[in-house]
Amino acid sequence: MRSLGQNPTEAELQEMINELDADGNGTVEFDELMTMMTSKMKDIDFEEERVEAFRMFDKNGDGFITSAELKVVMGNIGEKLTDEEIEEMIHEADEDKDGQVSYQEFVKIIMPQFIESDAEVPQTTIVETQ
Repeated sequence: MRSLGQNPTEAELQEMINELDADGNGTVEFDELMTMMTSKMKDIDFEEERVEAFRMFDKNGDGFITSAELKVVMGNIGEKLTDEEIEEMIHEADEDKDGQVSYQEFVKIIMPQFIESDAEVPQTTIVETQ
């Protein structure tokens, strides 16, 4: 902790150990530390990165990814996909079957924990105002 610029008191250190020590044996094992780190990583909000990634695909800024936009982006990264393959990708992500991928649908594809836990996808407005 001190090497990270932190200078906790003995009482603060003991409190941290008590929080992490799931089996109560007075020490923090690797698996207990990893459990805590995994939990903390789930709490970190990568909203800005998700929005940025979505905007890379949403070329016209209307808040949706269309087949045409997906094809352009995939081509730009060297993936030459057929129209059928592009349509299949859109179909897989398009929950409401409107023929395009919304931000919420996009997040569920790139962050599967929202699918597994039925957690609510953050409602973010993506449409850019002029």
